[in-house]
Amino acid sequence: MTNKKPYDYLIVGSGLYGAVFAHEAKKKNKKCLVVDKRNHLGGNVYCENIEGINVHKYGAHIFHTNDKFIWDYVNSFVPFNRYTNSPLANYKGELYNLPFNMNTFYQLWGVRTPQEAKAIIDEQTKKHRVKKPGNLEEQALSLVGEDIYHKLIKGYTEKQWGRKATKLPAFIIKRLPLRFSFDNNYFNDSYQGIPIGGYNKLIDGLLNNIEYRVGVDYFKEKDNLHRLADNIVYTGKIDEFYDYCHGELEYRSLRFDHQILNQSNYQGNAVVNYTDSDTSFTRILEHKHFEFGMQKNTVITKEYPLEASNKNEPYYPINDTKNSNLYNEYKKMALQDNIIFGGRLAEYKYYDMHQVIGAALAKTKKLFQNQ
Repeated sequence: MTNKKPYDYLIVGSGLYGAVFAHEAKKKNKKCLVVDKRNHLGGNVYCENIEGINVHKYGAHIFHTNDKFIWDYVNSFVPFNRYTNSPLANYKGELYNLPFNMNTFYQLWGVRTPQEAKAIIDEQTKKHRVKKPGNLEEQALSLVGEDIYHKLIKGYTEKQWGRKATKLPAFIIKRLPLRFSFDNNYFNDSYQGIPIGGYNKLIDGLLNNIEYRVGVDYFKEKDNLHRLADNIVYTGKIDEFYDYCHGELEYRSLRFDHQILNQSNYQGNAVVNYTDSDTSFTRILEHKHFEFGMQKNTVITKEYPLEASNKNEPYYPINDTKNSNLYNEYKKMALQDNIIFGGRLAEYKYYDMHQVIGAALAKTKKLFQNQ
């Protein structure tokens, strides 16, 4: 008779997928151990308290969803505020509202009616309409015309991806919403907000009374960790899990420059994108505005995009044909193994937060449906 292992599930990664999985498993009386290589829980949604401000350490995380069940689910752990994402674009000192709406069109052309705006956009796009755009630049010009593309898309996109727009595939921009109303709300979802007191409260609620260890390198301690649990939930890079046997998947990364400023308000908005190519960063976050803070000082973060490597974190999968084909090779291997792969890195998929939570809930529901 073999000795039963101390845990039912070893969960590698304490981000949203791992935390939701652990919480749902615990409800079914499963014993879980969560491990994370960082020195804190929460993955990329982790907030660091600086000057009394919850700083989104790994970039802005704005929760939005149309799914009432998921909205109620996250609010059962921590109440969310009424924050509405209304970013600005700074193009060489000129400010424009995002998403592209009547405020943007007025700032660009001085137009006051939807009809005037549509006429200009139609005039600018008709010369660029092609049946099959060959790259991102052709696609964008055919959708919005020269002014919006050159001021608000081209520089930002090329910085974000580290490639010329003419070298990027057209499918990256499937559509560019044009909103012919004076509505600056970036998202169309019914529910939107930030956890009151920061995302750590959400993670702490999910992992309440669940064992965890931080500062643990799964790959260095793999053999010992596997002796502890019958089942593995893995949320890291799938290519790393398989020791890059088919090659490395490509990601974009970010470098964050956090600064404490001795002033109460730096830019008057949580998110300002810098859309010109001369500015090396893509945007500045001012974190206190996510929670309507009135602190004496403020904290800003400049985001610098870069290629992912072993020295920096992977954030955005590059879902072009080459990488998608490579991921499918790893996915075939994953289907043969009795391991649960979940989340943005393990599934090589751009997930929003509500989608990660939904995926973890769907997986646990299927696993535990008869328990």
